[in-house]
Amino acid sequence: MNIKIHDAALEARIQKQLQATGSASVEEVLVRLLETQEEQDRWLLENRDTINSQIRRGIAQLDRGEGIPEDQLDAHLAKLKNKA
Repeated sequence: MNIKIHDAALEARIQKQLQATGSASVEEVLVRLLETQEEQDRWLLENRDTINSQIRRGIAQLDRGEGIPEDQLDAHLAKLKNKA
């Protein structure tokens, strides 16, 4: 299979990945990108129920008024980051 890329920006992105990953060829870059995407898709599928549950829990908290006001969000996130 031969693939022609007509978008210069896309070609530049592929070349950047080629250099960044030390891949030997564009084919190797594409294999790596597909493997990464497939791994991410598998993880999302395996964790879909947990993710959806957490989203529903968060929405319920917001509905109950338990959210963090927008003007306090940055300070709250910084506080959480400092704990880690």
